[in-house]
Amino acid sequence: MENILVAGANGTTGKQIVNLLKESQYFNPIAMVRKEEQKEYFKAKHIDTVLGDLEGDINKVFNQMESVDKVLFAAGSGGKKVIEVDQEGAKRLIDASKQNNIKKFVMLSSMGADKPEEAEQLQEYLKAKHNADEYLKTSGLNYSIVRPGSLTNEEPHNEIELQGKLNKRGEISRSDVAQTLVRTLNDDVANKATFEIIKGNTLIGEALDKFSTVNA
Repeated sequence: MENILVAGANGTTGKQIVNLLKESQYFNPIAMVRKEEQKEYFKAKHIDTVLGDLEGDINKVFNQMESVDKVLFAAGSGGKKVIEVDQEGAKRLIDASKQNNIKKFVMLSSMGADKPEEAEQLQEYLKAKHNADEYLKTSGLNYSIVRPGSLTNEEPHNEIELQGKLNKRGEISRSDVAQTLVRTLNDDVANKATFEIIKGNTLIGEALDKFSTVNA
């Protein structure tokens, strides 16, 4: 099984990601949390945890673990520290991932991060995500950048619409985003690729397979 470090594990989407990884036969999640008390939720589920702050020395995180195979970045500041966390925190984790020879880095980004200057709202957030995405693209790491539409807390739909660029807006449940991110960790899915997702009519696995074949 591959060890997957999940940044932002304590968030709403992060918890769903970690739980899906725990159920997987391929992946072992390592939940990265900022506070000691946040460990309890994961320990109760027998999920490995590690203390780490995206605003601090990320190398300390890797030093606490025997091995990490891949990294999934699902952290967010909730609009409070977009430069410190969403941008610079992501960059720190990318640098540390390079130093530790990570096989793949999956980034949870956002639709609109390709052209933040055109956004009517959340422009500062989208610019931070854009800068983090571009940094990852030029890092030399194998990566996948996943850009969902507006997140909802609806039940899983299990079907999405996926393109490199959708050219339309839309919503998607956090659950479907979590499923997409976990599947994207696989070696043969969306390598060195960026794509957008919203609720659609194609099964998640099928949509990813089709996109990966075209972009291989």
